[in-house]
Amino acid sequence: MSKQILAIEDEEDILELITYNLTREGYRVHGVANGEEGLAYAETHRPDLILLDLMLPGISGLEVCRRLKYGEQTRAIPLLMVTARGEDADIVAGLELGADDYVTKPFSPRVLLARIQAVLRRGAQPDSPEEPLLRRGDLTINPARHQVLLAGRETPLTSTEFRILHFLAARPGWVFTRDQIVNAIHEENFAVTARSVDVQIVGLRKKLGGADCIETVRGVGYRFRE
Repeated sequence: MSKQILAIEDEEDILELITYNLTREGYRVHGVANGEEGLAYAETHRPDLILLDLMLPGISGLEVCRRLKYGEQTRAIPLLMVTARGEDADIVAGLELGADDYVTKPFSPRVLLARIQAVLRRGAQPDSPEEPLLRRGDLTINPARHQVLLAGRETPLTSTEFRILHFLAARPGWVFTRDQIVNAIHEENFAVTARSVDVQIVGLRKKLGGADCIETVRGVGYRFRE
């Protein structure tokens, strides 16, 4: 069955453009014009991916992103932000909340399709179920289930946060630059910057609380404490 995409976009011409191009590529597209409808549909139908405009009437796109990524039923759904140029602060905030990628308006349909395909591929290719558990102090990382336990309690992470943590924890003591981290965890179509890595690290540290395991090496990058 074809993948279903929920497009939350209040500009009718852009929604028509998205719907036309994605339908032509075999996706099933459901479009809504505001955050309230988008949240209700996502919780009920659990689409395979969500396209979210950040400039929405009523509930803002960032608030919609926050509710989706903190909701039990919707946190695992890949989310791609659609933003206007110059909204750098909103892009960073969205990535910190757990968005998987972003595309800026005006966008090429081919670029949008490439970003969607890259995000869906990442979700469809989990780590090998035979990969062993990683245990680092009070931290247990289960690659097969994309699960992290801190002192025995599950700590929900976004897909990107999990990939960064797993990459660093598998090589304790090694220092990696931001570019090396990006190359290790993302595919070529994923638009990410050094600043985005910093944002993800901040989010990881908050969620891991007292586990002070990711160390900043000034002028270089990050490492997992041995």
